[in-house]
Amino acid sequence: MPLASQTSKKNPAVTINIQNKIFPLILVTSLFFFWGFIHNLDPILIPHLRKAFQLNDLQSSLIDSAVFIAYFLMALPAGYFIRNYGYKTGIVSGLFLFCMGSFLFLPAADTHQYIFFLGALFIIASGLTFLETAANPYTTLIGPPETATQRLNFAQSFNGLAVLIAPMIGGAFILSGKELSTEDYKALSPEALRVYLSSEAESVKVPYLVIGVTVLLVAILFLAAKLPDIKEEKEKNSFKPLQAFRYSHLSWAVIAQFFYVGAQVCVGSFFIKMARTSAGMDEKTAANFLGLGYGLAFMLGRFIGTFLMKYVKAERLLAIYAFLNILLCIITIAAKGMIVVYALILISFFMSIMFPTIFSLGIKDLGKFTKPGSSLIVMSIVGGALLPPLLGLISDYTGNIQHGYVVPLLCFGFVLFFALKGHKVKPVYQ
Repeated sequence: MPLASQTSKKNPAVTINIQNKIFPLILVTSLFFFWGFIHNLDPILIPHLRKAFQLNDLQSSLIDSAVFIAYFLMALPAGYFIRNYGYKTGIVSGLFLFCMGSFLFLPAADTHQYIFFLGALFIIASGLTFLETAANPYTTLIGPPETATQRLNFAQSFNGLAVLIAPMIGGAFILSGKELSTEDYKALSPEALRVYLSSEAESVKVPYLVIGVTVLLVAILFLAAKLPDIKEEKEKNSFKPLQAFRYSHLSWAVIAQFFYVGAQVCVGSFFIKMARTSAGMDEKTAANFLGLGYGLAFMLGRFIGTFLMKYVKAERLLAIYAFLNILLCIITIAAKGMIVVYALILISFFMSIMFPTIFSLGIKDLGKFTKPGSSLIVMSIVGGALLPPLLGLISDYTGNIQHGYVVPLLCFGFVLFFALKGHKVKPVYQ
């Protein structure tokens, strides 16, 4: 593919303008959809594997732990790999890891071992870490600098689309709709129970085979496409990431992001069980509410929140949204029936702006520490691995999943503190 302009050898990180930008943009944009899609299948996998392996809430929450621990462990290696070998190579490597993890769902289903599913999810998430680390900056580089923000926002909108449709597709093709009570389980013969649990475990084979093949084809397209494999110039002056903690607002942002991501994962991952427990929904109906309700609310919240920030300061809007989510969490804990489902959908709406807003407030005025500060905030998403098991533990101990929602309630409380006070930039003397 001919290049309109080429980066200099001295500074290979500058933008490359490609005469035919449509095909590269389509390829890179597809990545945003893929990682959004696979992430939003996790709330479907949690109730499905809970049923297939007869797990309690704590055990089923390990699905989230496997995913977000991979992000935490692979974030720095992915960044190092991409700096040395380029964005395109990083994307292709991430796609192959993604593909490998998807194909591993097939032997995992054959062995009927929960630990193998967790291993496959860890490999998928490792691939997604490479994709997210590379695709965001790469999107800004494959075109004119003046339209970089528009390209990135356009690509990210497909991530929102995935939030909407993944639960519905997962609910249709993974969830069987066969829900047995404790008495039903006891009434089954050992052989009948084995057949039932095996069929549940194996229902993931076709969906994840299709995902794996699709991702493999995209990886081949990336390999075949004549895209520039841009590498970042190594900085002469390296800064120790922990030095960035001298900025108090960054320290509070790392903690706030830890709690926010934990809250988001808790609310989304246990949505189906909450809908079934509080409103008596069947699992397929709950999956549709997860997509058309929860997912649509999150996507609309991004657009509406961005519009409101033209008139309301970001930190003030964050504070309002965090306060409203605290009230909504109280409703989810105390109420019964469909009001709980609607409260969860509203929580999704008000969560939508939190990650990018905390991120932008956290790296404000960091100067030369912006890159290490950004990395620290990204690594704080490990909250998604550690807090859902706490919700599951409370649910198992009390026998009521709604009691576990004290976890996101407290998380939003800390987000509120950050919005009111923690975000304020204080002078740092060099």
